[in-house]
Amino acid sequence: MDKKTLAEFKDLLMGQLASLRQEAGRTVSEMTEENANFPDPTDRASLESDRNFELRIRDRERKLINKIRQALDRIEDGTFGLCESCEEEIGADRLRARPVTTLCIDCKTEQERQEKIG
Repeated sequence: MDKKTLAEFKDLLMGQLASLRQEAGRTVSEMTEENANFPDPTDRASLESDRNFELRIRDRERKLINKIRQALDRIEDGTFGLCESCEEEIGADRLRARPVTTLCIDCKTEQERQEKIG
């Protein structure tokens, strides 16, 4: 992969990382500033449900942040865009759709097929 394309993916990943960090910071701020005292148990339950949902989303985003960091590491060490299974190049279209991927479409399809069987 040429340097221009690698720089494009690095910018894309850095943008995603910044956005996810901003959202995480916003969530922390909202949860620490929110000092709601609901006398109605239904209102309190609704707030707790909303918080749990928000925390589940942030947990998924935390995992995505780790994958983004790993992808950035692969850019630095020269392995970005190579399938970790067959070591062939991953298509640019696939990387644009999911820049954190580590498998080419053929290996990912096979992995999913194996998961269905097992």
